[in-house]
Amino acid sequence: MSAELTFVAPRRAKPSRHLADLSMAERRTAVAELGEKPFRAEQLSRHYFERLTTDPQAMTDLPAASRDQLVKHLMPDLLTSVREITCDGGMTRKTLWRLFDGALVESVLMRYPDRVTMCVSSQAGCGMNCPFCATGQAGLTRNMSTAEIVEQVVAGARALARDEVPGGPGRVSNIVFMGMGEPLANYKAVLGAVRRITDPAPEGLGISARGVTVSTVGLVPAIEKLANEGLPVTLAVSLHAPDDELRDTLVPVNTRWKVREVLDAAWNYAATTKRRVSIEYALIKDINDHEWRADLLGRLLKSKLVHVNLIPLNPTPGSKWTASRPEDERAFVRRLESHGVAVTVRDTRGREIDGACGQLAAATPEA
Repeated sequence: MSAELTFVAPRRAKPSRHLADLSMAERRTAVAELGEKPFRAEQLSRHYFERLTTDPQAMTDLPAASRDQLVKHLMPDLLTSVREITCDGGMTRKTLWRLFDGALVESVLMRYPDRVTMCVSSQAGCGMNCPFCATGQAGLTRNMSTAEIVEQVVAGARALARDEVPGGPGRVSNIVFMGMGEPLANYKAVLGAVRRITDPAPEGLGISARGVTVSTVGLVPAIEKLANEGLPVTLAVSLHAPDDELRDTLVPVNTRWKVREVLDAAWNYAATTKRRVSIEYALIKDINDHEWRADLLGRLLKSKLVHVNLIPLNPTPGSKWTASRPEDERAFVRRLESHGVAVTVRDTRGREIDGACGQLAAATPEA
């Protein structure tokens, strides 16, 4: 097994403790420390995870004299909306959030006829330094807490429940950790968020683990660790190149864990969890969209429990990187399919609203 590397975020003050940071047992202890009966933790959790409220006046099952104190200590405000932009007739909504220390993160809600997907951030910025990614070029500010991650989902759930998204009241069904940051470089908080998202109410949001996707650029020891957590979430590997020479440039962490090591960890994940691995591949004009690279990728993935998600690159302002020509994209798809590899081209929702992660934050001053 490869020696594990630790990616250290810059030191910052921690956000206030929130009940979403805690297991139910820890919530009972926290409530007791405030002088309340431990069962109040279940009541408080039901308000947050089921009724999607933090308004003390709405918590009529709690003693009036206790509500404000419980909310103050266990439901502090974590995210402040700075800007929200929509497209697709309001069915795609991107929100820029300011955290307590001024750091900026983004989440995206995407409503489809059969599901609602939330794309969430796990770090403010990112330390992976991928040159075609707006977040990667901004660098890492800090890790997000479990509750800060969960609150993005709860905010989306509130918007749906309150009929603020066209299509009538609805529920979040899918979560993708594909916003700002490298999720597995913030392993503990992301794992906690996955558990809060998938735990049944009132412990959590009760979203199926099979509707959760955790993305990574290929932190092999963390992939191996995640495989043994007993959570049937989908693993998405941001590969972007099938050969080490190019991937060393596009995904610099490849200088530590090579393509073969990353894919071996992914196949172990699939074998352990019985979940199909998703290979994310951003198609970049004249960089990684050659047919010979499609053939190489097809040979690496052939006969594996895998699906390729091709992503037409959403270019960032001033970048030399841009999306592949349509004919090159079609040829890439044909070559993969000739190897029997399942492949789809991702819906490019959000392109007109700075949909690529990090674009909105990069265009917004932190003042």
